[in-house]
Amino acid sequence: MVRTRAALTGGTLVALFLAMAPAVRTEQAAPAGRGAPGRAGGQGGGRGAVRPECVSPAVPAAECNIPPGIAWADPPLGPGPFLLETAVPQHRNIKVTVIASVNQPWSLAWLPDGTMLVTERTGKLRVIRNGVLDPTPVAGVPEVRAQGLQGLMDVVPHPRFAENRWIYLSYHKPFPVPGATTPAGNPLIEGESVLARGTWDGQKLTNVVDIFRSGATRTESSRIGFGRDGMLYMSVSASGTGPDVLRSADPNDYAGKTVRLKDDGTVPPDNPFVGRAGYKPGIYTLGHRNGHSMALNPETGEFWVTEMGPNGGDEINVLKPGANYGWPYVSHGRSYMGPKISPTPGREGTEQPTVVWVPSIATAGGTFYTGDRFPGWRRNFFVGGLREGETPRTGQMQRIEFNERWEEIRREPMLRELKQRIRDVRQGPDGLLYVLTAENNGAVLKIEPGDPAPAR
Repeated sequence: MVRTRAALTGGTLVALFLAMAPAVRTEQAAPAGRGAPGRAGGQGGGRGAVRPECVSPAVPAAECNIPPGIAWADPPLGPGPFLLETAVPQHRNIKVTVIASVNQPWSLAWLPDGTMLVTERTGKLRVIRNGVLDPTPVAGVPEVRAQGLQGLMDVVPHPRFAENRWIYLSYHKPFPVPGATTPAGNPLIEGESVLARGTWDGQKLTNVVDIFRSGATRTESSRIGFGRDGMLYMSVSASGTGPDVLRSADPNDYAGKTVRLKDDGTVPPDNPFVGRAGYKPGIYTLGHRNGHSMALNPETGEFWVTEMGPNGGDEINVLKPGANYGWPYVSHGRSYMGPKISPTPGREGTEQPTVVWVPSIATAGGTFYTGDRFPGWRRNFFVGGLREGETPRTGQMQRIEFNERWEEIRREPMLRELKQRIRDVRQGPDGLLYVLTAENNGAVLKIEPGDPAPAR
C-alpha cells in the first residue's frame, strides 16, 4: 500500500496550493489536463518576442520575456578515444570511447541478450549489438511529435522481459488542437505525453498500443522506470517557463507530476489520490518542473528524480507517495532574468530536495553505480548536465558521493574536456558507464578504466 503519506498530507494539498497561488489564474482557463492552445512551436513560454501575458507574470517562475542566450555551438566531438583523469586515485585514468553516432539521443536500455536500445528524440529507436549500430531504425515505433523539447523520450523493458517481451516507450503523441490553427493557417498540432507498450520480436516492435494517455499537452521531458512493487513510474514535465508553469500545482492536470501505473497502464487502486475529488487518479507526486531521470536507489528502493531548474535550482528529489515538491512556488533557484523564484527555498507541506545545484548545470539523466569495474565509485550517483550557469560549452557529467545516510559529501565534475551536452548516464550490464550527448550529431559513449597510474 502507498496511501499512508497521502492520508497525512493529501487532504491539505489543495489548501496549500491555493494559499501559494496568486488570486488571478486566467492562464488555467483551458480544459483540465491540457495547456491552453499554443503557438506553432508548441512551447509553454521561453525566449523570444515580448508577449502580453509575460509583462507581469503571476509568479517569478512564470516569466517568459527571456532574452536569447549565448549562441555558441559545441565543437565536434571527434572520433576518440579520449583519455581523461578523475579525482578518485583508484580510478585516476579512464578511457572514453565513441560507440555510435546518433541524432539527439535521449535514453538507452539493455535487453537480456546484451542488445542496447537507444531513443532518438526525433522519433527513432536504434539498436546497438556487439558495439555496432544497426543502420536501420527499429520498425513499429508510433508517430512522434518531435518539436522543441518534445519527442521520443524513454525506453524501458519489462522486468519480466524474458517471459513477455514487452518494451515501454514514453513519447509525445501528435494531438490536433480542435479549432486552432498556426499563423500560416495550418491545423495546430501539439504533443501529448503518452506511454506505449510493444512486443519485441528481435528486430522490430509489434502490437504497439498506447496504454496511458495523460491528456496533457505542451509538456516536456519524460522518464519511466519500474519500482520494486512492480509498478511503472513516469514523469510528465510541465513547461519550464511561461504561464503554463502553474499547471505543476494543478491536481487535475498530469503536467508537472509523476504517475504510478500498473504494467498495463491502468491506475492501481492504492495510488495516493484515487477517489479524491479534483485529483487525477494516476498522480503519485506533484509540484515538479522538469523530471529528467527515474533512478531506483539500490538500497532504499526509492526513486530519485533529477529535476532541471531555471537559472539555478536543479534538484534531485526522492519520490514519496502523495508528496508535493513545491514548483512553481518554491525553489532554491532564480528565474532566467535574475529574481529568486521564492523568498525561501521551502514551505511547510513541501518536500526539500536531496541535492541542489546553484548555479544550474541543467541536470539530465542519472544513475546509481553498483558495478565491479569501478569499485571506488560504488554508491555514487552519476548525472548528466547540459550546461553550467547558462554558459555554452560547459556540458558535463557529475559524480556525487554520499555517506551511509545518503547525505552528500562530495561532487566531481567530469567529461568537461569534451565540451558536450550530456543527456543521460546509465550503468551497463558489463559494469561500465554509458553516456549520451545531447547533440544533433550526438554520440553513445562508453567509459572504462584506463591504464593504471604509474607507481610513485
